[in-house]
This record gives sequence, structure tokens and C-alpha cells, in this order.
Amino acid sequence: MPELPEVETIKRGLEKEIIGTRVVDVIFLWVKTLKDKSPKIATAQIIGKKIISIKRRAKIIIINLEDDLNLLFHMKMTGHLIIAPASTKIQDNGQWVSSQKELKDPFNQYIRLIIYLDNNKLVAFSDLRKFGYLKIVSNTELEKILSEYGPEPFSKDFNVNYLKKILSNKKIAIKKALLDQKTISGIGNIYADEILFASKINPLKTASKVSEKELNSIIQNTKKILRKSIELGGTSTSDFRNIKGDRGLYGNRLKVYKKNGRSCTICHSEIKRMVVGGRGTHFCPKCQELND
Repeated sequence: MPELPEVETIKRGLEKEIIGTRVVDVIFLWVKTLKDKSPKIATAQIIGKKIISIKRRAKIIIINLEDDLNLLFHMKMTGHLIIAPASTKIQDNGQWVSSQKELKDPFNQYIRLIIYLDNNKLVAFSDLRKFGYLKIVSNTELEKILSEYGPEPFSKDFNVNYLKKILSNKKIAIKKALLDQKTISGIGNIYADEILFASKINPLKTASKVSEKELNSIIQNTKKILRKSIELGGTSTSDFRNIKGDRGLYGNRLKVYKKNGRSCTICHSEIKRMVVGGRGTHFCPKCQELND
């Protein structure tokens, strides 16, 4: 699933390519990608509109248009946005007709909608599992949606006092708490595993019992890991690709995520896998010994 670093990578890529352009046309190859509106109404709303800015909140891309309109893309499990020349052909089944090696990547072959721009480029939404979506919302509607998310990991609001307060009564596993977007926005399964390993905290430890020292460690490692992943273009252990259709490079730095059966890079114990809150969870039983 694209998490904060992957979505931030997409956002930064889009900023360089489409700000200031206007929407020329929109094609929906999978109608259910569009939420709460018919394709006809959506198309009429956004054709001709100028793109003012690109933002990211949590795991959401927000393309701000003129006249109080926003394209809100949620990537969910397998979604990503790709930029290509407007002349590039896309078949009705969502596959590219292209000689470009990147666009022939299997994970770039599930195009659900296409936005054509006046700079002779297109933005395509590829989504293998079809859980991702587009919503077209006003500024007021957008503000309401985004208010449901917790603080951004790089914001001043993400601090020890905040975590102590919000986790003090949580009797759930700390791994599950980190995945709660109302607690912290943008962290998903990959980075929760990596953050807890770097912090030497067992994923099953009760959130309310995490010490202040451990909370400080979570904060520091969250910022460090997410920042480095953004620098390397995110993690592409499976489906994520950037706007050019290329893989992110942070997967080469993962310590525990999907490393079950391998040796811990610190103590050489075997990395284990278990399920926490319905999610596959990877950890070192020695470095992250449970002391709940």
C-alpha cells in the first residue's frame, strides 16, 4: 500500500509536471473509481479548470483546481498516478500501447482513469485491486474530510506530549495504534514495522504502556525513516511506482518488513512474522523482546 513516502513522492513529481496546466478531457475506464458523482457531472465540472497546486495529506493526493474544486485521490492498496505524453495510447482494458519500458511494467497496466492536460501530457491512475478512488470536492468538503486525520509525522504537533495523551488509555497493541490514521497520519504496515524495529519495541506491546523514552524513540525513528524513504522515492516491494512508472529504492533498506526467515541485521536472530490487528507484522523477537 502506498504510504506517506510513496504518496509524497507522487506529489512532488506532479508538482514539477502539471501545476498551471488545464484539464482538457477525462476518461473513466473503471467508473467505480469515481465516488459520489456520475462521470458526466464530474467531467463537466473539471474540464477547462486550471491546476493551482498539489498537496498531500496522510496518504491522499489533493489536486487543487480553480473555482473551489479539488481532485482527491486515495491510493488505497495498489493505486499510483503516472504522467505520460498525451499521445500515448491506452487500451480499453487499461493497458498501455507503448514502447516505453517503464509503462510495460505489470503494475502500470491497470489504468482506471485518464486526465488529459493542455501541456500535451496525461495523468493516469493505475490501480490493480480497484480499491483506490477519486472524489471531487469543494474546499469546505475537503477541510471536513482531512480534519478526521491525526497530525502529520513531520509536524510540530507530533510530539511526546501528544502521544502520551492520545495513547494513555489505549489498550491495543502499539503496532495497531501506529496504523490508526486518527492517531498519526500516513503510517502504514511497512513503516510501522520498520519504526518499531528501529525503536526496539515489540509490536504487541500495549500502547498505553509504552514509556516516554520509547515514545521519543518512535518519534525520532518515524521522522528519520520516512525522510530517508522520501529521499529514495519510496518503497516498491510490490505495486508502488512513481509518476514515471519507476520503482522506489527504499526497499533495499528495509530491516524487517517481509524479511521473515532471514537474520536480524543487529543480533542475527531469525526475523519472525505474526498477525497484529489483521496485518502481517514482521519483527525481531530478541531486539524487540516483549516487556509489557
